[in-house]
Amino acid sequence: MLSSRYMLTGLPMITAAAFFMQMLDSTILNTALPSIAEAMGRSPFSMQLAVISYSLTVAMLIPLSGWLADTFGTRRVFLSAVGMFVAGSVFCAMSVSLPQLVAARVVQGVGGAMMVPVSRLTLMRAYSREDFVRVFNFITIPGLVGPVVGPIIGGWLVTYASWHWIFLINVPLGLLGFLYALRVFPDFRQPRGRFDAPGFLIIGVSVLSMTSGLELSGGKNSSPVMACSLIVIGFLAVAAYVFHARRTATPLISLKVFQTRTFRVGIAGNLVARLGTGSIPFLAPLMLQVGLGYSADVAGLIMLAPAVGSVMTKTVVLRLLHRFGYRRVLLCLTISIGTIFMFMALQKPGCPLSLLVFQLFVQGTLMSGQFTSMNTITLGELPAETASDGNSLLSVSQNLTVSFGVAISTALLRFFSCFGNGLEALHATFVAVGLMTAASAFIFMTLRPNDGERLLGNDTDSDASSGAKRN
Repeated sequence: MLSSRYMLTGLPMITAAAFFMQMLDSTILNTALPSIAEAMGRSPFSMQLAVISYSLTVAMLIPLSGWLADTFGTRRVFLSAVGMFVAGSVFCAMSVSLPQLVAARVVQGVGGAMMVPVSRLTLMRAYSREDFVRVFNFITIPGLVGPVVGPIIGGWLVTYASWHWIFLINVPLGLLGFLYALRVFPDFRQPRGRFDAPGFLIIGVSVLSMTSGLELSGGKNSSPVMACSLIVIGFLAVAAYVFHARRTATPLISLKVFQTRTFRVGIAGNLVARLGTGSIPFLAPLMLQVGLGYSADVAGLIMLAPAVGSVMTKTVVLRLLHRFGYRRVLLCLTISIGTIFMFMALQKPGCPLSLLVFQLFVQGTLMSGQFTSMNTITLGELPAETASDGNSLLSVSQNLTVSFGVAISTALLRFFSCFGNGLEALHATFVAVGLMTAASAFIFMTLRPNDGERLLGNDTDSDASSGAKRN
């Protein structure tokens, strides 16, 4: 078992930093696109390629991360990923044309696709089940804070420095993380068979088709027919992979991962719950600026409230899980989050700002607890031989469901706009998103009251044997 010193300042800190860098980079660019477009002599609308190239690269390569880590070792793959991410960031800052920027974003995406999944897989193998819940609760916070502070930091850097710094900010963070990882990052390997090239191609087609379809469904000049066709192709490729994996001795992602019941429930709950929560970073700023009339800088400051709330949950969620168990906590959190989303429909111009800030603060608190609970019950009870596969599937599903959530909320906004003004459409969309989020409670109801006890240290014998295995 790792020492308490490692637990407090080592591997969890590196994983949290990697998570923050990835989430920050996925949102910070949006604020700077007009400035970059002006510097490169391009239309701001054509600059979306710089965003899409990164997201497509990450989505396609995440399924490969588990096989690479098991084959070449978690330490080597993680250090290589950080190096690629930093190099890609430098190339982005040096770019003088859109093709150069897109190519640099692909290099950056290769590193981003590996950093978080590999570091999270290392956590699963380095810590006992009980300790895993604690450290995972710690690394969840950057995933909630990054998307909130990204646009704020991006706007500040573009206004007071230059757009180059939205990429250069990754360099000192990445170098410090690389040097620290050289000292503390452990090296785990798991025997794997030969590389499943056909499986990788099928998964790649599926993820790329779904991601491209979702990207196409969100713009004003989108093609609904093309978007739906790509999404259907993506789901057909999923069916093709299931057919392939059942007939392959060493598939890239083994279907044996679904033999763990808590993983099945957790991954399904993640998929449905994140369809709602994934749309909030998109809907909340619209509500603040378009619906309630706040300026962009004030709206950005207001959006810090959920980030503060997520930090406040750090210790509370563990106490709740110990006292009430995963089933009760997830049911309560999921229904509460759905209710908070629906309460946003009551917001109107002139409402006290303090009430809105309080609602967002509570929202961030509940979502942080939900993410920790969902992810640890999903991954925590996986055996060692399927841990990397489960981790890869969770990473892929999280990336896709956030995009699905934005696409669904965009479609709902367009639909409700046919029956009312902008604020009324936003209100109706928040109600629909709240109901969709609360619906995931039906999935978490299938958990058993004692599910997750070993993760919380309530099953001493099992936890001891698990710790022995991990060492």
